[in-house]
Amino acid sequence: MKTRLITGLIAGVFFLGMCLLGGIGYQMLIVAMALVGYYEFVRMIKLPPFRGAAIFGYVCILYMTFPWSLLGLSMPLEVLPALWLMMFLFLAITVFTKNDFPISEAAILFLGTAYIGIGFSAIAMTRITPDGHGVFWTFLMLAAIWSSDAGAYFTGRRFGKHKLWPAISPNKTVEGAVGGIALAVVAAVIFSLFSGGLLTIGRALLLGVSAAVVGQLGDLIQSAYKRVYGIKDTGKLLPGHGGILDRCDSWVVVFPFVHILMLLPYY
Repeated sequence: MKTRLITGLIAGVFFLGMCLLGGIGYQMLIVAMALVGYYEFVRMIKLPPFRGAAIFGYVCILYMTFPWSLLGLSMPLEVLPALWLMMFLFLAITVFTKNDFPISEAAILFLGTAYIGIGFSAIAMTRITPDGHGVFWTFLMLAAIWSSDAGAYFTGRRFGKHKLWPAISPNKTVEGAVGGIALAVVAAVIFSLFSGGLLTIGRALLLGVSAAVVGQLGDLIQSAYKRVYGIKDTGKLLPGHGGILDRCDSWVVVFPFVHILMLLPYY
């Protein structure tokens, strides 16, 4: 726990500091995190991370997370047609390799590309929302996610009796999940009270609940696929936390989700 707390504090302060600074530095940090996350994903599914079709995945991740707008550029293709083209090319590789790269591997690499690329792209773009308050929205979502994690952990340890989903994550409890939702809502409401009218109480409640429920589901999703592959952590980059995907499992689903619901200013 001591190692986890120290690592979390250092990483959190660094990330929030970079977010405050913004600009290309922050955006390239997100690009780097996404590429490392994809590397962890490819290693987890037992494929060579720097060979064959996996290399194309890095190109796809870079395309989706690259700070086009900050450099005064327009993304050549919007996300939906770009995703279709990525899928098509992954499948085409199965033909060109005469099934040495089978469709099962194409499918899972494409899934990982979309999961990680869209997730980190939404995180990056939240910082440059058109209302000019990207720092506020990013900090709000991170505070809600982290509050949910803390609430679930400590409430679960103190009051947890009923297992939430033991087949996937044996330590999570219903009581912990409820505690996580409650603390995330509290965090979002506090942001609302100090937002000067930028965030209404109603939207804060929706954001808090979304961050907690979807974030906990994102945690369970990662627990599910790590269980399939028989690993505890996706990487070792962050002592006490594992890899980038272990630390950002909630982020990569919460940020796109709240944008889909149009709860944040659309980038």
